[in-house]
Amino acid sequence: SVSAAEVCEEYVARLVDGDPIPAFRIGWDAGNGAAGPAVERLVGLLPGEHHVLFAEVDGSFPNHHPDPTEEANLAALKALVVEKSLDFGVAFDGDGDRIGAVDGLGRVIAGDQLLSILAEPALRANPGAAIVADVKASATLFDRIAALGGRPVMWKSGHSNIKTMMHEVGAPLAGEMSGHIFFAELGGHDDALYAAVQLIRAVGLAGRSLAALRDAMPAVVATPELRFAVDEARKGAVVEEVLERLANEGASVDLTDGARVTTPDGWWLLRASNTQAMLTARAEAKDEAALGRLVAAIDAQLALSGVSRA
Repeated sequence: SVSAAEVCEEYVARLVDGDPIPAFRIGWDAGNGAAGPAVERLVGLLPGEHHVLFAEVDGSFPNHHPDPTEEANLAALKALVVEKSLDFGVAFDGDGDRIGAVDGLGRVIAGDQLLSILAEPALRANPGAAIVADVKASATLFDRIAALGGRPVMWKSGHSNIKTMMHEVGAPLAGEMSGHIFFAELGGHDDALYAAVQLIRAVGLAGRSLAALRDAMPAVVATPELRFAVDEARKGAVVEEVLERLANEGASVDLTDGARVTTPDGWWLLRASNTQAMLTARAEAKDEAALGRLVAAIDAQLALSGVSRA
């Protein structure tokens, strides 16, 4: 037999179960994705003041594409937060498993910054535990995990890769730059609405605004993810060629996923995409001049293998 059950109400009740949730003034952007109806129910159970954007499910996404890692897609949320002087805002992707956030000044909080904030309560509850993040994450995140007494684990990008490593090391928390945040109490799964509730709790526990938490993070500059089109048959070979040249130069290279190269200026990453005929790159530095040198190093290595930026 086949039966249907309405579980949204029970699901939302589960999201707010547990420790008390502090009251904040928050904007919520469901992006016309699947999270919308649950967000509307969730805010009704939360203390504080809440403003919801684009909760109606509409697969044509009439307001913006539901990718919270693209800053352009957060424009309406940023405007709402600034206009109403809210404490912060959260946004979701189309199926509600990736989260994005902006602080009270309308500044984007990147996926690794969210993980840095969530790591503190996770490590209070699990002293000395491992926290897993993908190879694209900031060096400041791994430093923060270590400073909190945790064990930072850098691993390969990709949903299944991070979840697998999380289970292997018994981590209570893991995440990716893409906004996937994984929780051990959910069996290692990612749920962006649950992540939003945990973010509210983490900000309350910190006793400072989300903007103040962002300001306290080390000042670095970084590129977005840079993408280079390449034939599928060549993408792995190009990375190997770059690795060989770096080895001959005696460079400091982490081989977790492609090449993550550390220099006095900062670090840069080059890896083959898991899903597309692309090479992806990212760089992080102490200032814009140093960042320019790192990006030039990426371009130079790719040029030697016959690849240029599209």
